[in-house]
Amino acid sequence: MSVFFVLAIILAFFFAFWNGLSDAAYSISTIIATRVLSPRLAVLFSAVGNFTGLLFGTAVAQTIGRGIVDPNLINDKFLFSVLLGGLLWDISTWFFALPISESHVLVGSLIGAGLVSAGSAGVKFNSILDKVLVPMIGSPVITFIVAFLLIRLVSRIFVSTHPKKANRIFRSLQLISSFTTSVSHGANDGQKAMGIVTILLFNAGLISSFSVPLWVMLACYGLLSLGTLFGGWKIVKTMSKGITKLKPYQGFCSEAASTLVLFSTALIGFPVSTTQAVSGAIMGVGAARRKTAVHWTMARKIVIAWFLTMPASALLSGLIYFIVSRLVP
Repeated sequence: MSVFFVLAIILAFFFAFWNGLSDAAYSISTIIATRVLSPRLAVLFSAVGNFTGLLFGTAVAQTIGRGIVDPNLINDKFLFSVLLGGLLWDISTWFFALPISESHVLVGSLIGAGLVSAGSAGVKFNSILDKVLVPMIGSPVITFIVAFLLIRLVSRIFVSTHPKKANRIFRSLQLISSFTTSVSHGANDGQKAMGIVTILLFNAGLISSFSVPLWVMLACYGLLSLGTLFGGWKIVKTMSKGITKLKPYQGFCSEAASTLVLFSTALIGFPVSTTQAVSGAIMGVGAARRKTAVHWTMARKIVIAWFLTMPASALLSGLIYFIVSRLVP
């Protein structure tokens, strides 16, 4: 086994941990914003939900491992460059508390290294269009619309209910919706590192087919959950307070909308962004109240970060792979 194989495995597992640490904000931001749970309890709650996501198959792992670039290009140096470039962008944006998509960090990094390795022929652009770009644009729009409509429906149903009683009902319901959001987050994001580790093992001849081993699933989901336990408080603050102010019924509608989209895409195999799904839902419930309820300046910064992520990750990983492939035989 090469040094780059070992380094790539370490980086892949660290990516799973970092994914949990930074993405904890997205699945627990609304339940913290509505003060249904304290931050400490919310993080523990989310960690358990993330780990439960392993029950929902490996379709996203298959897409990441085989559906972005030509599998024949992938070697230890390639994946080392992909992971290091992605993590550099990931950590940089976390420092400035910008919520970005781990999915698109990884996809962008694969594209960058693939272009350096073999040009456009090495990248599966049709697959990326169908399974990444369309869901990338569609998921926040869909969650925005679903959350907007759901909040309107709930408001009509509970229009004559006393606010204190409604809050008690939705505080209880939000425990369920927040947990399912964490499960759907785990079902999507836990699989990304799994795809990378599996292709490393397959290329090294340690497994006979591209099938995710159980120990890889447990390790990746365990590290994702461990990262969640460490929090990611900068982005929690951005997501829970920076976009709009939430009440329990709004938090429930936001979580229900994002959960629906995340579960659906995880089962299909689309590596969509938890960030985008949750952000779109939060904006949807805010806009349903009134247009000015959403802090559009913050929302604009988040959207800009989304669209910068794939090209920035591609540039970093491509540069690293260019250097590594020429300096190391």
